[in-house]
Amino acid sequence: MTATRSATIADRDAVVAIWEACGLIRPWNDPQADFRRALEHDASTVIVAEQGARILATAMTGFDGHRGWIYYLGVAPDHQGQGIARQLLDAACEWLGQRGCPKVELMLRDGNPAAGLYEHLGWERQDVRVFARWLV
Repeated sequence: MTATRSATIADRDAVVAIWEACGLIRPWNDPQADFRRALEHDASTVIVAEQGARILATAMTGFDGHRGWIYYLGVAPDHQGQGIARQLLDAACEWLGQRGCPKVELMLRDGNPAAGLYEHLGWERQDVRVFARWLV
């Protein structure tokens, strides 16, 4: 059985290693800075699932006052298919619900092989496009 909790700064390397193992890192994003920024704000966190002292999965979770968002959801490859992603999604939704969040959006890149999992778990594909502009 795994337990979930909010990450601490001491978890950074283990969390980033999960992101790397799951192919979630892109060259234009600094994962250590992403992790640090998520922990520095009351409106976001990184939730981890762990077994003993080993972090097995992560989900960056935040609430902008309108919608909740989940990014960087990844489960260590040797633990996929065991229900940990569902447990982590439930924990992220609980964290968001405690903050009054009415709806959660899950950010997923095109081509991510986990897309079918989210549909299986009852998440609905949204008909939106995401546009971005770098500020840094």
